Amino acid sequence: MATQTGDMATQTGTSHHYTRSADGMVRYGASNFRHIWPAESDLMARLAGLEPVQRVGDWTSRPFTSDSEAHVSVWRSP
Repeated sequence: MATQTGDMATQTGTSHHYTRSADGMVRYGASNFRHIWPAESDLMARLAGLEPVQRVGDWTSRPFTSDSEAHVSVWRSP
């Protein structure tokens, strides 16, 4: 099971992961992340000299729209 907590003002969050092993023990792990908007991704890629290839709304290649909750973006080195 995984849950996330976050703060939109600082664009930071933590992903909490719980797993149960065969002996019944529950293990907890967490990873911190910083949320960035697609425009910020584009700026960082452009500053790194990359060019955009594709952006979709998820790993199944749904279209990226204003209703999308995520994005998968691909850039390449020219």
